[in-house]
Amino acid sequence: MALPTLTGVGRLTADPELRFVQSGKAVADVRLAFNSRRLNPQTNQWEDGDVMYVRGSAWERLAENIVETLAKGMEVNVTGELRTESWEKDGQKHERTALMIRSIGPSLAYATAVVTKAATGTNGAQTGSQPRGQAQQSRPAQTHQAQQPPADDPWAVDNAKGYSDEPPF
Repeated sequence: MALPTLTGVGRLTADPELRFVQSGKAVADVRLAFNSRRLNPQTNQWEDGDVMYVRGSAWERLAENIVETLAKGMEVNVTGELRTESWEKDGQKHERTALMIRSIGPSLAYATAVVTKAATGTNGAQTGSQPRGQAQQSRPAQTHQAQQPPADDPWAVDNAKGYSDEPPF
């Protein structure tokens, strides 16, 4: 039987944390809060309803992308499988709901984002994890300048203005 899938809008309650398991694979731990917010018609004010806190985890390249992109307080769209984590500590059994994250990204309802395609290997798969400490150093610094369109793009080039609002036909 398949695990139940959760797709929803949540908020990060802490910065994502990146760690590496013994095999060298990256794992991101993400703490999420989902709440039911509704408008009270009598007061015309927004009220928070019940809150569900979930710890999520993501692996490999997704984990690295999460830590590089997301931060505490961000609203995110997330999809993954719900599961139950169980452990024993000091003779006490503990359980909590956890989310195996398959997809996550910033919600554009109240923010903007700049998307950069991740590098891929020659077989089309995403590149593997890097050893701890090298992940941030090997990535190029991101700038928020507008990229110049390629000179051979007839949709984007106008020699007088540098761009074109008109189709090239």
